[in-house]
Amino acid sequence: MSEDAISQSAAASRAASAGPGAKPARRIERKFRALAEAGELGLVAYITAGDPSLEASEKIVLAAAEAGADIIELGVPFSDPVADGPTIQRASERALRSGTTLAGVLDLVGRVRAHSDVPLVLFSYFNPILQMGLEQFARAAAERGADAVLATDLTPEEAGQYRAAMHAHDLDTIFLGAPTSTDARLAQIAAASTGFLYLISRTGVTGARESLPEELPALARRARKFTSLPIAVGFGISLPTHVTVLGGIADAAVVGSALMAEIEHAASADAAAAAVAARIRLLKDAARTGVSRRSKDLGIPHAE
Repeated sequence: MSEDAISQSAAASRAASAGPGAKPARRIERKFRALAEAGELGLVAYITAGDPSLEASEKIVLAAAEAGADIIELGVPFSDPVADGPTIQRASERALRSGTTLAGVLDLVGRVRAHSDVPLVLFSYFNPILQMGLEQFARAAAERGADAVLATDLTPEEAGQYRAAMHAHDLDTIFLGAPTSTDARLAQIAAASTGFLYLISRTGVTGARESLPEELPALARRARKFTSLPIAVGFGISLPTHVTVLGGIADAAVVGSALMAEIEHAASADAAAAAVAARIRLLKDAARTGVSRRSKDLGIPHAE
């Protein structure tokens, strides 16, 4: 892709997210605006739906939202994951053994929405969505109160019909950028994304790590050239120190494996909900006190 094409793609992405005549703000957009006004890093909590059961997941998700999670990603369990590390793989296996299906996850969205206004992102591999049918899935997700979809293994150039179906039902489409993404690739990903842009902090699979990659700030700066959307960073985020540092780099931290480990080791659904809530409160406290204060101009961070 030429530099002109990259610039045009970036401009289109910015216009789509902030141009005149845009639709009223959706939950995700409202949440990031509120976070920006508060000068606060967002916390996105990933929960594998159905681990250990859908009934337990409802308790866990509501507890996470009450504890301060700004956005919840509901993972649809899948038998052949390619990006998930061992903790989330085991969670998916337990969820599948409990009988969790995509239809069941959609019903879970509806039950959560009846009690909470927390933004909900359906996080899935593409196969279950395709098997249900794009239109049927998008309609059901929207009717039950989902806000966005992230299909982890779907590339922007193959996502035309998918994006059309999701956007027809006012569902945001979130795509993944990676350290290996070129500028041209980041421009494509930004142009296809609405809601927020998800940056993978490192190559490899999900899982807790001791430190953040040194290259992460440069990746975030590159991504910001192509979008005015908020940027969330995931993969390896597990400690308060990670979240604190991200206050000067991104608009939100995505935490998954650390939460699923709490669920794995809990003796009951109530214990799992309490453990997840405690971990989220710890991380959210760190998110409110990052090493950099945050601008009130749509969440762009700046050092003081």
